[in-house]
Amino acid sequence: MASRLAALSRGAPRVAYFYERPDTSTFRYRCFNMIESLGLAEPGIGAAWFSAEDLEWADRIIDRADTIVICRARYTPAFGRLIATAKSRGRRVLFDVDDLIFDTRFTHMVMDTLDQNTGEADLDFWFGVMARIGETMRLCDGVILTNDYLARRATDFCGLPCWVVPNFLNGAQLDVSASIVERKRASGWRRDGRIHLGYFSGTPSHNRDFAIIADTMAELLQRDRRLVLRIVGFLEPKGRLAAMTDRIERFPLQDFMNLQRLIGEVELNLVPLQDNTFTNCKSELKVFEAAITGTISIASPGFTLKQAIEEGETGYLAPAYRWEEVVLRAIERLDDYPRMAEAALAAAEERYGPARQAKAITAAIFGG
Repeated sequence: MASRLAALSRGAPRVAYFYERPDTSTFRYRCFNMIESLGLAEPGIGAAWFSAEDLEWADRIIDRADTIVICRARYTPAFGRLIATAKSRGRRVLFDVDDLIFDTRFTHMVMDTLDQNTGEADLDFWFGVMARIGETMRLCDGVILTNDYLARRATDFCGLPCWVVPNFLNGAQLDVSASIVERKRASGWRRDGRIHLGYFSGTPSHNRDFAIIADTMAELLQRDRRLVLRIVGFLEPKGRLAAMTDRIERFPLQDFMNLQRLIGEVELNLVPLQDNTFTNCKSELKVFEAAITGTISIASPGFTLKQAIEEGETGYLAPAYRWEEVVLRAIERLDDYPRMAEAALAAAEERYGPARQAKAITAAIFGG
């Protein structure tokens, strides 16, 4: 706490980020990376993160901050007091969210997309969580989101001003990925004769996304002995794939540094995604986290994914009915892989490097 208060106090203007509890996903993208970006590009700004456990020191934090950003937090009386106190002292209070998890009109869609059970306890949980997140959002002065599609949903929900700051890479990811790419370049992009198709699942809730390509993957693995399917995370292969254990590499959930290494070892990163309002609110992080390691993605053409990929130049887009065709085309074009991988890498560095986000962050949090 002392070091974080000092970080908040050492510059001007000052922003305090609040997140319920630091975790391995949203906290990194929407708090940690934001603070790192500001430190790289705007070194005079004071910035620090805090958690729900720190709310007992809310007065001291508010006194030192010009803006409070609350990330994806469920309503509690303590967060309500934080917002009310900050506003009463003339502080700007914003809400940051990276997913359509604030509007209960979409709860049924969220649960269905994530393949959740629909018992009474499950319904109470999901409707309760989304309602509480939405209530925290409504109490704030504005909302920061990851893309324009999600911003439109937030405007429809709460009518507050919205700003878009995409998810992006941090310095540690860039460093480890740079070493991966240098090894690829030094080897002349040499491969081992196999063709690795990677699916990287951060949560246990992507069963229905992977189902889009499961039969296609089984068919391709059966027909082409060069192909290896790498699965990282919680996904359990089902159907025909369940019996193909000798063709599937399994890895448990990884920390974000080791994940870059595993992504960098595959030729083709698979990003299937269902097509609905909830999934179109998702960010493009699976594409740029692969691109920065020199790995090309094949992705469903969701709102952000099709913006992150230049078809046939930095990757491939595959509607649900064309996955086999697109994967085969990508395999046939592997001789062109180094050029495409370098193009995807350059695009990721240009659009998703941490220092390049500071202007959008400061415009949102300080009203610039």
